[in-house]
This record gives sequence, C-alpha cells and structure tokens, in this order.
Amino acid sequence: MDKKAKDQKGNGGSGKGAIYVIGTGPGGIDELTARARSALGEADAVVGYTRYVDLLSPLTGGKEVFSTGMTHEVERCRKAIELAAGGRKAAVVSSGDSGIYGMAGLVLEILSSGGGKEAGGRVTVEVIPGVPAFVSAASILGAPLMHDFASISLSDLLTPRELIERRVEAAGAGDFVIVFYNPKSSKRTEGIKRAVGIVRKYRDADTPVGIVRNAAREGEETRITTLGNIEDLYEMIDMLTVVIIGNSKTFVSGSRMITPRGYRGL
Repeated sequence: MDKKAKDQKGNGGSGKGAIYVIGTGPGGIDELTARARSALGEADAVVGYTRYVDLLSPLTGGKEVFSTGMTHEVERCRKAIELAAGGRKAAVVSSGDSGIYGMAGLVLEILSSGGGKEAGGRVTVEVIPGVPAFVSAASILGAPLMHDFASISLSDLLTPRELIERRVEAAGAGDFVIVFYNPKSSKRTEGIKRAVGIVRKYRDADTPVGIVRNAAREGEETRITTLGNIEDLYEMIDMLTVVIIGNSKTFVSGSRMITPRGYRGL
C-alpha cells in the first residue's frame, strides 16, 4: 500500500478508523490492481453488494463481511462508517471503478451531509481506483474508445427516463462513441431499444456496435455487429453487458473494432 494508506494504518492504534472505497475491476481477482489488493489485505472488514463480495471470497478469509442485495447501498455505506467510527478499517467494494457508478460518491455524500456524525472526525476515507468495465470491454473489442466518448447508464431506477434519453440524444448529435451501462434488465427491456432508436437518427445503419457480456469474467461473450442489426442480439444483452456504439469514423478490421484518433493524418 502507498505511504498515505500506511500512515492511515498506523493511526489505527489511536482509534482512528479508515474506509477504503475500492474499485475491484470488471471481473475476477486477476483484475484487481496491486493497490486494491493491498488495501483489501489491510482491511478488517469488507462491505459490499453480495455478488461482488462473493467474487472476492478468496481474499476475505478471517475478515468481517457485511453484504446486501441491490437497493441497500445506503445501508452498506452506513455500516462501513459505523465500523470505521469504531476504529476499524472497512473496505467498501464496488465492481469496476468505485467512482464510476460505484460507492465512492455515496460514502462521501453521507459523510459530507452529516450522516456520519458518529464518526466524529475520526474516520479517514481513501478512494482506490479500479479498472472500469467499459475499459475492459473496449480492450476485448479492440480500440473503440480512441476518441471522445460518452458513458450513459440506461437504468431508470435512479435517473428519470426522460433525462437519460436527452443525454443519449446529445451524445448521438455530438458524434461521440457511446457506452451503454445497464442496458437491459428482466423488467426493463425497452430502454436499449429506445436508446438505439435515438442514436440511429444520427448514425448510419452500418455503424459498428460492440457487445461484451461478463467482461473478464467466467462466461465472457463478445459480439461485433452494426447499429442496423443490433436488434438481432437483444437477447444476449442484460445488466452484465456493456454496449459500445461507434462514432461516424469507427470501423471494423477482422475481429477488431477501431475508432481512429487521427494520428495518421499528422
């Protein structure tokens, strides 16, 4: 662990707890950064969504584990704050990067709003980055994110559908490469269709589209198709899938999806 984290560890004896908000990467343990693995080793307790905590089980032996299902994010963060307020070192784990659709923001929000009063200033927070799922998906596809891109979650659980669609509209009009997170769930099946319909107003039907399910995990699946034919693959798309739609310059070479940056024109 870096010097800052070691200093925090040294403060443990004086009753000063710590929260390590850790991005665990897109897949299995091999996707952890060295810094994330080290922080997990330092932690006394691990807090997170059950699925992600289970993936880390080989590294959590002997530690207190607190896990919950979806929609209990506030409960998990408050538990981590409670543990840290008691002088413990709590690791709050998120898949990918903890600052991208993860728990970093919520932990800091609760503390900044006074929701962590029990901590009494005795808790330090370190946000430890991880490899985002879209970065892993892009590497599997080739190099689709070489130019400007927009990342948009299609889940309307926390964001109104109207706002999501305005963002898709703006990204389409701006010729951004577009990354869709949370494209489809068992109950929410129309969002991806509506989003693709919006993008098609601004892109040709032969625009490349990359679909990666379970990036860097067991059961990984990859397909490269086009905006005009993506509907044929809607069945493979779920909450574990990242969809990347190319911009007007993106092309496919062999099995690789490539978005030119423009270097060859220099």
